[in-house]
Amino acid sequence: MNPPASHLTPTRHWKDIPQQVSPRAMSSEGRRRVLRHAVKTIGLGLTVAALAWGAYGVVSALPDSSGKMPGSVKSAPLHDLVLVTDGVLDQPWLARTLAVPKGASLMELDLFQLRGRLLASGQVRTANLTRNFPATLAVTLAERMPVARLQVQAGPDDRLTLLVARDGVVYEGVGYDPKMVETLPWLAGVTLSRQGGVIQPIAGMAAVSDLLAKAKLEAEHLYAGWRRVSLERLASDGEIAVFTQDGLTVTFGTNEDFFRQLANLDAILDAARAHPEKALREINLAVGGQVPVAFAPAATDPVAAPPSRTPASSPRPLFTGLHRN
Repeated sequence: MNPPASHLTPTRHWKDIPQQVSPRAMSSEGRRRVLRHAVKTIGLGLTVAALAWGAYGVVSALPDSSGKMPGSVKSAPLHDLVLVTDGVLDQPWLARTLAVPKGASLMELDLFQLRGRLLASGQVRTANLTRNFPATLAVTLAERMPVARLQVQAGPDDRLTLLVARDGVVYEGVGYDPKMVETLPWLAGVTLSRQGGVIQPIAGMAAVSDLLAKAKLEAEHLYAGWRRVSLERLASDGEIAVFTQDGLTVTFGTNEDFFRQLANLDAILDAARAHPEKALREINLAVGGQVPVAFAPAATDPVAAPPSRTPASSPRPLFTGLHRN
């Protein structure tokens, strides 16, 4: 027989046993780690605070830096113009264009205005001017290079030759070798316009420049005979007409690869040399694989009239008009 439940001894749990053991104190190595961490944290905070204070001091001093410059330095007259350029402009051109007043100091120069004078020439693409105290102005230029030339009527009996860069900018050009300029083809079929007294860039010159550059690099024997390049049908039909010194007209298409068109042209001219009795007059490379070719009438044909050809040395017609807006 089981004893009554009230007389049973209650079961004891291990948690009911008094805990007389105190936790072990932190070791000396642990205390050192805590100390090192605290020192690093404090050091980092002090470093950030020092940097912030130093930056504040520099920024605060900037507005007054010019005022603290010695008076002798601020008033020293400009002594040297240093020119660095990737083109042909020289020191005398720089001095004439900047036209710095005699005795002017570096601090008196308006660099923005002087930069505008350099860019106004058209030959300068970018210009950076730097004051090097006490008395030197350093000028760094990036120049445009001409890819073609054209003529404009400067007066009743006066024609002015201008140069055209890849981006279509038209400028007079200074310092170029005349022999190099003579190798540039004349530009035709363009309309020049002015705004604020400045001739505006010619549209489409990037495509023309690509054609000329490829021809000069890949087929210089062909490029050497190119005398005139017409943009008359560039905007409407995407075509560039090239007139050679032999009276041949070659039409290139901007939608076709220029290298392939030049290769076709070279092959056609090679084939034509085998038949000297047939003089080529026109070659149209803008229509794809089938290249239309036109021949000049035979010189012995009494009925046929000889084709009219523009003399190779004549740059006319060079442009369709010069408008002022």
